[in-house]
Amino acid sequence: MASADQRDKLNCSTCLNIYTDPVTLPCGHNYCQGCIGNVLGTQEGSGVYSCPECRAEFVDRPALQRNRKLGNIAERFLSTRPERNDGTGISCTYCIHSPVPAVKSCLHCEASLCDNHFNTHSKSGKHVLTEPTTSFGEQKCSVHDELLIYYCPEDYTCVCVSCCLAGEHRGHQVALLSEAFEKMKVKLGNAMGTLTLKREETERKVQVLQEHRREVEGKAAAETERVSALFRDIREGIP
Repeated sequence: MASADQRDKLNCSTCLNIYTDPVTLPCGHNYCQGCIGNVLGTQEGSGVYSCPECRAEFVDRPALQRNRKLGNIAERFLSTRPERNDGTGISCTYCIHSPVPAVKSCLHCEASLCDNHFNTHSKSGKHVLTEPTTSFGEQKCSVHDELLIYYCPEDYTCVCVSCCLAGEHRGHQVALLSEAFEKMKVKLGNAMGTLTLKREETERKVQVLQEHRREVEGKAAAETERVSALFRDIREGIP
């Protein structure tokens, strides 16, 4: 299997994914055919074309030479790479040429990210990363259109900054969603532990009752047999 360094050499510097139909510019740099085609398309009418990597300039739109060797290597690598299946069915927003499974979603950008785009994504505080999702609207306040980052225990609801500062939750004791989640997880864990103990106790009581029922049924059967035998004796004693 290819090492991480070898894998990086197979990544297009534009889409950050394994090359798809790689082509080479006259300067020697390689790109996916679709990626460099889009870049050159944006440069139409500017009077000059340039390589996104080395900034080499071309007066005319450069001819794209198909790199068959690189394409074969990329295809061979993809065929031997274990297929990732995260079960979400959500693809990276930025991988437009071929679907790549997302590993995270950014609520600020309202975009999902694959491994490569996640590693290059901004790590600033306003970029809130979550598990892959397509429900970005559910993560925002319906009143202020801001991210829901607090939890209000008084109203049992998630709120944004504006809700706390000037909205109907002003003055309420709120907590960060992450902290509230951890506390709720501990609380639910304790509740589950209590329920487990109660279930075990109930199961023991049911077992005792079942044993008692079998004992009563056994005694009832013996008594029935005794009475039946008594009636048989009486019938036999009547002339």
